[in-house]
Amino acid sequence: MAFKERNKEEKEFTEKLIRLNRVSKAVKGGRKMSFSALMVIGDGKGRVGYGFGKANDVAEAIRKSVDKAKKNLIMVPLKKATIPHEILGEFKSASVLLKPAAPGTGIIAGGPVRAVMEAAGIHDILAKSLGSKNTMNIVKSVFNGLENIFDAGELAAGRGKSIKELWG
Repeated sequence: MAFKERNKEEKEFTEKLIRLNRVSKAVKGGRKMSFSALMVIGDGKGRVGYGFGKANDVAEAIRKSVDKAKKNLIMVPLKKATIPHEILGEFKSASVLLKPAAPGTGIIAGGPVRAVMEAAGIHDILAKSLGSKNTMNIVKSVFNGLENIFDAGELAAGRGKSIKELWG
């Protein structure tokens, strides 16, 4: 019974492997291999999360990263198939510029940013990665940007107005 529930839960999210890294350590008996995995999961409707897991086995590293990603989920406000406004996400020296795009544009973005957008369900976006080329920092800066997007409904409610009054 528990196995069936777990399978149903896993199908709820699409999983994307962004980076798999193999590290070897020289020990007395030879080399000891270790793996780290950076994964992004999303439901395609605005919920997305990332996780980083380390283990001595590839499958175990991926499982750990998926478990961490499930604990790290955020909700992204969507406007049709894009984001509501332009935003610059920053983490350390990595920064990612995210711009909304017209319907039919597609995802114009590099590797790690593209994986996050596909998992989140954003189909039309323009993105440019600036600064650092470190995959982990790029993913964190994308999430920083997505977390700071204003939701029109929440903003209007906070001001005590309707969305129509706010945008005219």
